[in-house]
Amino acid sequence: MTEMKFHFCHRLPAGKHSMMEEKKKKHNVLVEGRVTSTFIADAISKHSSKTEIGAHAIFLGQVRRDAQKDSFVKNIEYSAHPEMAEKAFEKIREKAFKKFDMICLHIHHSIGMVDAGEVSLFVFVSCKHRAQTFGALKWLVDEIKKTVPIWKKENYENGSYKWLDGDQPPM
Repeated sequence: MTEMKFHFCHRLPAGKHSMMEEKKKKHNVLVEGRVTSTFIADAISKHSSKTEIGAHAIFLGQVRRDAQKDSFVKNIEYSAHPEMAEKAFEKIREKAFKKFDMICLHIHHSIGMVDAGEVSLFVFVSCKHRAQTFGALKWLVDEIKKTVPIWKKENYENGSYKWLDGDQPPM
């Protein structure tokens, strides 16, 4: 899978076009492997020209090296049914733009192996004011965790593993 990002910026004024008319091009969320610091820095730096934005909020979900019995988390293997996951992200995006006065939104989620210490989820929200930005960011991360069908297999340094939340992908 090649690196793809999900973003939506420059909403047209209310009444001009629906969001679907405004942005017909599909933006995929899923990326193979970790979310790189270069990608995160580039996303941030590109927003300095968007002068209608007054606040940004960023969430970085990082794999923790938690202790589990006699070992530590080495990595998490994320898996998903891509079409189902992308549809879930699209629904979240549409709800978020209806619920919050956002100017820009970027979501980037890993699939495959992500080592402890690496980033697996990047959510970047831009609004006119900080209160809107913080509210939107919290809601988005909660919705992603609650509704997107992405499964997590926690692999340990001793070679054992565990599917998190007792869930594993359909075989």
